[in-house]
Amino acid sequence: MNKSEHPTCPAGFKTSIGGQAIIEGVMMKGPKKTAMSIRKTDGTLYQEVWENPARKWYNRTPFVRGVVNFVTSLVDGYKCLMKSAEISTEGIEDENPSKFDKWLEEKFGDKLVKAVGYLSMVLGMVLAMGLFVYLPALIVSPLKVSLPSWGLSLIEGLIKMCIFVGYMALTRLIPDMKRLYGYHGAEHKTIACFEAGEELTVENVRKHTRFHPRCGTSFIFLVLFISIILSSVVTWDSLVTRVLLKLAMLPLVTAIAYELIRLAGKYDNLFTRVISWPGLKIQRLTTREPEDSMIEAAIASIEAVLPENIGEAEWGK
Repeated sequence: MNKSEHPTCPAGFKTSIGGQAIIEGVMMKGPKKTAMSIRKTDGTLYQEVWENPARKWYNRTPFVRGVVNFVTSLVDGYKCLMKSAEISTEGIEDENPSKFDKWLEEKFGDKLVKAVGYLSMVLGMVLAMGLFVYLPALIVSPLKVSLPSWGLSLIEGLIKMCIFVGYMALTRLIPDMKRLYGYHGAEHKTIACFEAGEELTVENVRKHTRFHPRCGTSFIFLVLFISIILSSVVTWDSLVTRVLLKLAMLPLVTAIAYELIRLAGKYDNLFTRVISWPGLKIQRLTTREPEDSMIEAAIASIEAVLPENIGEAEWGK
């Protein structure tokens, strides 16, 4: 499909197309295809496009789909991040590698990179569980002799929120994360331009908002908020028991948050505006106004996944 043949949609169209910022690029997932466009060191765009697997019953069933699609998104997103890190640094060589680095490269090559990547993912998940599940409960646990269960859960939830917002704020100080957040902004603005029914050009995309109700940042906020409510019925008698029960509740929390995000993406009313408002505010930390080259990457990715029948890209299809 040539660029001039890309279909446009009516203004106010709600699309199912979603994306993710990756290292020096943007990944977009459409109804039939997924694409990622990565800016190489020579300034050119590298692109990969692949067919999505057929949707099964568990991808469509309310509440079940939330858990399945969340896990799938995590796995696919991480693979794209790893690939983008490889492509975006292609041609950059360490001028003075140590003997140990040379030995590792000779013995393991790409296998080592993949192993380190997956190890980092596992350690990241363990760290997240520690920060958002164990640590808040540990801090609040000594107060159980003087506060009711709902009060303990409320304080625990506020601590989670502070950790989350503080972490997001700190990452903005890292130069590489600033660029990642720029690509995040480009992804949102490009989707907003498409939903407005405008031609996908850098000039058109730039004038749109970098905040979107279906953002992963909003999803994480909803997960934290819902966990506060559900964890209020979990025992405080034992810290270990509480942590284990909260981990067991994560699929339910994820499922509810996913359904709320779907509503926020499809409808614009008082309820969806209320549940979207906190996440949209936090996106001020996780998105930045993008450079033109970042917008170009986002446009390249979304154009690659647009179906010929634009109705197939409508939210809820």
